[in-house]
Amino acid sequence: MRAQCLEMSIPNGSTYRIYLSRGLLDGVGEKTASLVAGRKALIVSDANVAPHYLERVCGSFARGGFEVAHEVVAAGEASKCLENASRLWDACARCGLGRDGVVVALGGGVVGDLAGFVAATWLRGVACVQVPTTLLAMVDSSIGGKTALDIDAGKNLVGAFAQPVLVACDFETLATLPEAEWANGFAEIAKSAVIEGGGFYEWLAAHAEGLRGRDYTVVQGAVARSLVFKGRVVAADEREGGVRECLNYGHTFAHALEAAAGLGTVSHGRAVAEGMRFAARLGTEAAGVTESFVAQQAALLDALGLRALDAAWPADELFARMAFDKKARGGMLRFVFATAPGIWQTMTVDADLVKIHLILWEQGVG
Repeated sequence: MRAQCLEMSIPNGSTYRIYLSRGLLDGVGEKTASLVAGRKALIVSDANVAPHYLERVCGSFARGGFEVAHEVVAAGEASKCLENASRLWDACARCGLGRDGVVVALGGGVVGDLAGFVAATWLRGVACVQVPTTLLAMVDSSIGGKTALDIDAGKNLVGAFAQPVLVACDFETLATLPEAEWANGFAEIAKSAVIEGGGFYEWLAAHAEGLRGRDYTVVQGAVARSLVFKGRVVAADEREGGVRECLNYGHTFAHALEAAAGLGTVSHGRAVAEGMRFAARLGTEAAGVTESFVAQQAALLDALGLRALDAAWPADELFARMAFDKKARGGMLRFVFATAPGIWQTMTVDADLVKIHLILWEQGVG
């Protein structure tokens, strides 16, 4: 496995590097020292990740000349809440983190969103370094600048856009991932490949077995291709006013399912994969999706171990959640549809048609 460095450039002037390699945890502090003027760092992790990697990352920042503080939150989606954000703001105050300081997110997407939101809001914005430790966070939430908290009404409804100053993807951290977390990453990689199409889709279809089998050369290739794809999309549309909506493929259904099931009950990746299947079936009536593509996409998801769910939740509840989704516009439900690899569109869909397909999904699952 060779080290890689990708560059993310945003039209607003933000530019940062994304490092892909092994052993990055031991050097991330020194890399950060050249990017920020201050020498105070708050490292945020969770109870699953901290025992494995927190000491190494704290040591790296200490070697970089930082005065280091750290906070550990409970693992799981429930930690992405206002209570923890308040706790971390208090931690920023205790350690005297000024505008030239840095907040470091060491963990998966929950820690990345939470720490990123705290960095975006503390003193109206301080630097954030993302050190993703899950495949899902590496290919999705660690880049692009979205930060968020969950509230009772739904997932990611409170948030801010704030780009990190550095992203360090250390593949050593994947060694401690449970099976479910690998599946989460596979779903986002599949989503990106379907939307990107072309060489990415063909490469993933050919390497699905290697990815599922943890061939780290293939894993790095999937991460790099996903990051290049997402980087290009975000550079064109940082704040989701247009083309960035393609990244929501499968997510209108997925977020409703996650909320209806209870946050953390159905993993994000499993929900996204199910959302891709749902969008394809709905698209046969709403957007001209062919049965051939429905089967083609299903075969790719199956090859990655992302088989259809065998449990359902009430159609009425899912519809109500969708109607309150932050992607809705003027009370209309919006879906991203892929009609072939690399060909997609965003459409508003008649509510009755959505309800019919939700009922069919509820009746057909299991």
